Amino acid sequence: VLERSTSLGDVVDSGTYVDAEISDPLIENIFEPNTPLHDGAMIIRDGRICASGCFLPLSQNYTISKEMGTRHRAALGMSENSDAVVVVVSEETGTISIAQGGVIERNFTIPQLEKRLYHEILRKDEGEQQKEVGVKALLRKVKK
Repeated sequence: VLERSTSLGDVVDSGTYVDAEISDPLIENIFEPNTPLHDGAMIIRDGRICASGCFLPLSQNYTISKEMGTRHRAALGMSENSDAVVVVVSEETGTISIAQGGVIERNFTIPQLEKRLYHEILRKDEGEQQKEVGVKALLRKVKK
């Protein structure tokens, strides 16, 4: 979850506070199955990993596809309750989705994801090198 102007303080408090520079090894460790921080969401704030293992609010939208599970319903719920950009990668299929503004878009390719994240996260913060480094590290992890 990439925090924007809406503070995600309650969501951060539901997980484990990390406050770390974004790096490939750290992201890989966080999303390694059967590790303490794997379940739940990672929150990125100001180009840093703020927290992990966070619980997101589930969407109450029952019209979304039945093939989307709890992870996607949580991403959608987070996007309904904030201006965050939420990236979801299906564990089963590897399909990349983005939830934003109460809408979930699916089947992103890596180049499409990269373009979208740069547009949504960096366009308003040009010159903020830390956020660019964080977005690049996140994209490298998704590519794996």
